[in-house]
Amino acid sequence: MVEKLVPDGLWALVFPLIPSPPPRPRGGRPPLPPRRVLAGILYILRWGLPWRQLPTSLGFGSGISCERAFRRWQEQGLWSTLFQHVLNHAAMHDQLDWSRAALDGCSFPAPRGGEHTGRNPTDRGKSGSKLHLLIEATGLPLAITLTGANVHDSRQLEATLDAVNGIRNGNRGRPRVRPQKLHADKGYDYKRCRTACRDRGISPRIARRGVESSERLGRHRWKVERTFSWLMRFRKLAVRQERSADRFLALAHLACTLLVWRRLRTACPS
Repeated sequence: MVEKLVPDGLWALVFPLIPSPPPRPRGGRPPLPPRRVLAGILYILRWGLPWRQLPTSLGFGSGISCERAFRRWQEQGLWSTLFQHVLNHAAMHDQLDWSRAALDGCSFPAPRGGEHTGRNPTDRGKSGSKLHLLIEATGLPLAITLTGANVHDSRQLEATLDAVNGIRNGNRGRPRVRPQKLHADKGYDYKRCRTACRDRGISPRIARRGVESSERLGRHRWKVERTFSWLMRFRKLAVRQERSADRFLALAHLACTLLVWRRLRTACPS
């Protein structure tokens, strides 16, 4: 089960980035192997179980141990670093297409409340959050941010664009942070959104309310909806139970990492 959830190729990317375990001056139980702990975290992410309900019979250790490791690694920046690392590998293998990008938001319930939650206008005012996702031309995630469900998509455009860290294509040229074009739906049809794109050297391709049909630009925008559907298969993201915004965003970064790694495994099986 561990090798199925954390194959050798994925583990080869993750292992060098895992921080050393904290010292235990008073002894105690030896720490679990990090590969087993990571498998437990991925199991929780995939099936959306509460941490305490992780079955110990699977061999991942207790859910409490996995949750502690997840939080410790999140505080040490592992999940965002891992996402950046796998994007760099995708760029090295020419799997990122910067010719165009697409941006959209997706709301979901957050029944426990917490940071970056708000009344969801599409869910009878219930507490919810929203993920804002930027993808490249083929659908791979480049950046993801989190807000309350009551935040309009257009208000998060700049923050999501700026969340792209410099992605390195080996030793060739400077790190890349901007696509050539940005496709977005009519929810982003504001002058400030187009100005923000042009200020960053991006050509906006935003549908105009009452002027343009959604169908023509939709041939590029549908890919961001597809990527959202991939992300929501990780049930821990479909309903937010984490009150901490940083921890929930770390789960989203881990899910995005898996999407990019699966593309690499398919395109570069060696």
